[in-house]
Amino acid sequence: MDTGAAGAANKAQETDTAAPTAATEGAETAESTVPKPRGHSSKAPHFIKRSRTLHLTWQIGVAIVGFAVIVAGLIMMVIPGPGIPAVLVGLAILGTEFVWAQRTLLWTKDQATKAAQRALDPKTRRRNLIILIVGVLLIAAAAVLYYLKYGLALPS
Repeated sequence: MDTGAAGAANKAQETDTAAPTAATEGAETAESTVPKPRGHSSKAPHFIKRSRTLHLTWQIGVAIVGFAVIVAGLIMMVIPGPGIPAVLVGLAILGTEFVWAQRTLLWTKDQATKAAQRALDPKTRRRNLIILIVGVLLIAAAAVLYYLKYGLALPS
């Protein structure tokens, strides 16, 4: 039984380490909804990072390519093509140099994960199945009514 200064120091250290652990656990769960990017640094080659003008030119080039891919993705949402994946690729390109794009991409991934979890919920799946069945029955009823009124010939 040590009641000296060393014992008091050990007890103080135990309470100091125990208190922040409980506080940080609450903080981690509160902040877990918005993931933070890990230490961001430019993905440019080392010889480009050494020169300020080359690095700025590199960033401008990455911005032009990233935004071009995003615009192409937005256009492909209207015309046939992989629009959403193209927008995500554009964000990934921009995320190599810009923190805001990296955070936006992480937020988007988090939202997609949450949507997938909600979609796999049994109650949601049951509701969606009921809506699908009712929709199919309504379309079948409309087709039967059309057939009874007009037959197989198109109305003139």
